[in-house]
Amino acid sequence: MTRIVIIGAGPTGLGAAYRLQELGHEDWAIYERNDHVGGLASSYTDDKGFTYDTGGHVLFSHYKYFDELVDRLLGDNFSSIQREAWIWMMGRFLPYPFQNNIRHLPKEDVVACLNGLIAAQRDRRDSSTFEEWINATFGEGIARLFMLPYNFKVWATPLHLMSKQWMAERVSVVDTERVLRNVLLERDDLSWGPNNTFKYPLRGGTGAIYQAFLPFVESKLHFGKAALAVDLVRKVVEFADGTSTTYDVLLSTIPLDQLIGWSRGVPADVHEASRQLVHNSSYIVGVGIARPAPTSKCWIYFPESSAPFYRVTYLSNYSPHMTPDANHHLLLTETSHSPWKPEAGDDIVARVIDGLIATGLLEEADRSRIAATYRIDVPYEYPVPTVGRDAALAVIQPFLMSRDVYSRGRFGAWQYEIGNMDHSVMQGVEFVNTVLLGGKEETWKPASPSLSPALARAS
Repeated sequence: MTRIVIIGAGPTGLGAAYRLQELGHEDWAIYERNDHVGGLASSYTDDKGFTYDTGGHVLFSHYKYFDELVDRLLGDNFSSIQREAWIWMMGRFLPYPFQNNIRHLPKEDVVACLNGLIAAQRDRRDSSTFEEWINATFGEGIARLFMLPYNFKVWATPLHLMSKQWMAERVSVVDTERVLRNVLLERDDLSWGPNNTFKYPLRGGTGAIYQAFLPFVESKLHFGKAALAVDLVRKVVEFADGTSTTYDVLLSTIPLDQLIGWSRGVPADVHEASRQLVHNSSYIVGVGIARPAPTSKCWIYFPESSAPFYRVTYLSNYSPHMTPDANHHLLLTETSHSPWKPEAGDDIVARVIDGLIATGLLEEADRSRIAATYRIDVPYEYPVPTVGRDAALAVIQPFLMSRDVYSRGRFGAWQYEIGNMDHSVMQGVEFVNTVLLGGKEETWKPASPSLSPALARAS
């Protein structure tokens, strides 16, 4: 019988583990360095009754299997929420997406956006990077006012180093006729996006989804097992506690650059390719306030420098059980950082609170109402889709798979465009289907190196 070892009990590892037990396969094990499951989709409840997610997560899906699995796991422990996404800039709220709602801007900026959009549609310039694509698609006004500053704030990476190939449904494109109609008819446009409605657990935050996997996988789940090295020749995983385990096939969900750096038997060209992989990091700061939420908004984007965070989520609007009681609300903020965009961590909580007041989400008087704060440091937040990414992956992934190692998940695959929770779980499920049933991986696909010239080092 094939021995399958899984490193990491996040969404991908748990998806694989669930599928293994579902198929009745016996010889497998899953190893997790922490004392809990969920990975980047974990949640934490403090001693004051606030529950914090590790970043902003909502539950929507592209897959029938995932939908049915979540229904099975959560039962009635969920609510369905109508999305309210907004942008805060120029001292006002704009509905998301920005380009469909520019009528809320000062008149001279509306004109700049429309002129730039019309010129871009007329010229239809070619583009090879994300920055060029933004300018060619949206024009000077929309690019300058929102798309360029906001995306740098999110990615913490110069946009000329990013590919344009990853976007798909991740970036709302532009319909010129729709933009003009909304301006002239003074109409808001709130409907774009794949997550107009989404599910969220009633209790336990996003992490409740992955806690619900435990009854199905806990007999073969090992906590406190941090992988230290992988011997690709002997097929052995070594752990920091001095133990090890053998495998026939390995599913790794740890960051791909770390896996290559830790592995034995990796040739020089694969090491070199791994050095082309770029990621950002994040500070997740939660702030609990002793007054009810003043709005029904879900989340808000912040392109300007008046606050360190790029997004704030009213987490208590997702479920009343995220706070001690109805007289409290909870804000969750995300601040990215990288060598290109350094952010000090020692004062990030204070700077977040100042930013919440500067942008009007809190009042000055709320300083005395702050009931709790929480900071989560996320060293790997997003795998950045750089122009050199696909060329690197086209070297790394075939090598690993030739050694019976499947690197999958948000940072295992290193493909942001398949990094949602549903994508991640399904990568684990489809890995098992491939190994045991001869199936095909539909979510993960090999990178196309022809799209990605090598990334020049610029740090």
